[in-house]
Amino acid sequence: MSLRRIMLFTRFERFWHWSQMLLIMILLFTGFGIHGFHAFLSFKISVTLHTASALILLLLWVFAIFWHLTTGTWRHYVPTTNGLWKVTKFYAYGIFKGERHPYRKAYWRKHNPLQALSYLALKLFLFPAIWISGIYYLLYSFWGGATSGEALTWVAMFHTAIAFAILIFVIIHVYLLTTGHSFKEHVMPMVNGFDEVELTTEEEAYLENDEPEHIK
Repeated sequence: MSLRRIMLFTRFERFWHWSQMLLIMILLFTGFGIHGFHAFLSFKISVTLHTASALILLLLWVFAIFWHLTTGTWRHYVPTTNGLWKVTKFYAYGIFKGERHPYRKAYWRKHNPLQALSYLALKLFLFPAIWISGIYYLLYSFWGGATSGEALTWVAMFHTAIAFAILIFVIIHVYLLTTGHSFKEHVMPMVNGFDEVELTTEEEAYLENDEPEHIK
């Protein structure tokens, strides 16, 4: 295996990542405003921004799902137990003892086992839950009819609970950027796309011959 710097995150992945981050931040901020946690924006503006951002994010997710399926990059999110316990122990206490991260990125495995499992849960459970409950809430006038607002209250509570779960994920994600390598080393791959990856002889030869601009 050879350690080389390659284009690990494509232009679309970086656009998707930062656009998603911005929209989620707007959704959290306006969501807190709607619930009365702050008064930086009026209720009407918060609702309008929240709804518009949610629809844009939903459209972005649809494109991202299509892109992952057609390019084969969905394979990076397939969970595995191989090395999962080592990575879990590292984040639980090894990181505080200065131990070396037990996982090295690979050409077709950019996420460590714990990351893959976390991202998969986010994409298969939390994101669909927030979409469905949000759309259900928006369409209340079509399904609520003359019923009381109790059902709407439960939908709103569920939507808010999932939003807090996503907020916790964001906090943990940002916290992990401050651990191990420098913050810059963690963030730069998602800015310029390049990161250090272990390549097989075949992968290295393929990149050097067919995609020389993607390897350094």
